[in-house]
Amino acid sequence: METANKKKNIWGIIGVILTCLILVPILVVNLTLIVKSYTNKDEVPSIGKTVPMVVLTDSMYPKIDSGDLIFVKKTKANKIEVGDIISFYDPAGNGSSTLTHRVKEIETRDGKLYFTTKGDANNVEDAHKVSEDALIGIYKSKINELGHVALFLSSTEGLIICIIVPLAIFLGFDLVRKSKIEKKNKEEKENLLLEIERLKKEKELEEKKLEESKNKTPSKKTSIKKESSEVKEKAAVKKTTTAKKTTSTKATKKEEN
Repeated sequence: METANKKKNIWGIIGVILTCLILVPILVVNLTLIVKSYTNKDEVPSIGKTVPMVVLTDSMYPKIDSGDLIFVKKTKANKIEVGDIISFYDPAGNGSSTLTHRVKEIETRDGKLYFTTKGDANNVEDAHKVSEDALIGIYKSKINELGHVALFLSSTEGLIICIIVPLAIFLGFDLVRKSKIEKKNKEEKENLLLEIERLKKEKELEEKKLEESKNKTPSKKTSIKKESSEVKEKAAVKKTTTAKKTTSTKATKKEEN
């Protein structure tokens, strides 16, 4: 039972760690982008030269799907070639909306480059040509469906969930861990006190037995003295007996004479 609980706790911790490894980087990226979007409203927020963007339509299907998170690298206009996929500010938009389409043609007018673009899934080219001033960068890679997660995490609800839920989970694990440690320390302390008490009683019992043994058994010195006295007494008795025999013998001889 204890082994099963340990395995369950281990898998729970691993799950939290994996969740954090996925969500924390996204959260950090989102927070960075949010801060940059407020500090520099004229440009799309970026991390270094990389611009993460969420695709909202299927105009580039099947190359790019709606909900994908794409990564666009800031690139100079003269590096763009026909066939490249570029992200740019929509000429027909309000200046903040962006598009990601494929370059079909490049031309120069008044010393500036202009790009004719078209979505892979669209039947016609875009109505407005894209000026090099509207260029954001060239498409490099994507993560499927992660755009939905990024959009959610950038919302108020997403930020709350990503901050409060992991924090609550970590606090919960920490409280459980501390509770287990305190319980274990308490048990060890109680066991130690019981062991000390047991050893104390054993020592008292041994001392008592030793004291009783001393009272019952005379010391070696006393025993030797006693034996010596007995020997002396026996010698004295023997001497007296011998003396009596001698006296008796002398008396007998005298009578014979």
